[in-house]
Amino acid sequence: MPGHGVASQRGSADGGTVWSGRALVLNVTYEPISVVGRRRALVLVLAGKADSLHDSDRTARSARLGVPIPSVVRLRYRVSVPFRRRAPLHRRSLFARDGGVCQYCGRPAECIDHIHPRSKGGAHEWENVVACCRSCNLRKADRLLSETGFELRTRPGAPSAFSWVTMSVGRVPEEWRQYLPVDLALSA
Repeated sequence: MPGHGVASQRGSADGGTVWSGRALVLNVTYEPISVVGRRRALVLVLAGKADSLHDSDRTARSARLGVPIPSVVRLRYRVSVPFRRRAPLHRRSLFARDGGVCQYCGRPAECIDHIHPRSKGGAHEWENVVACCRSCNLRKADRLLSETGFELRTRPGAPSAFSWVTMSVGRVPEEWRQYLPVDLALSA
């Protein structure tokens, strides 16, 4: 029913709904632990589980209430993070790591390439996969680098420990930067 709850779905000036966008979730120690949808961030704040540190430019409205939608929230209790997660290897994250540029010739990348081909025992891991253009991918084919004469522009490796933040949003909002490690905040 319209007017009940804080869940307006009307569009905003930029064409999205009030819920479009993401929010950074910080542990009680200010360590980034997750990126969630804005609706989830607002629920955490309204349930008393988190405090809003920065609000977005959007407001959720009901018949009697207008609540700013948070962009950064800090949990009120400590959440144990048992291990440092490694960024998942998929096309989008690989292109982000390599800047969308072919690691053999420098042209815009369209494909991914296994440096040591999988057919010859190469693994599908960060250290063995690079972004490349279609022509380099076809020329290299199923051969080792030593057989092709190709050279890598940069040595591939896993992204930094907090790169999952960048991978989940594409571009890091300005208000998040003060809560991220310096190398990630500057590169995003």
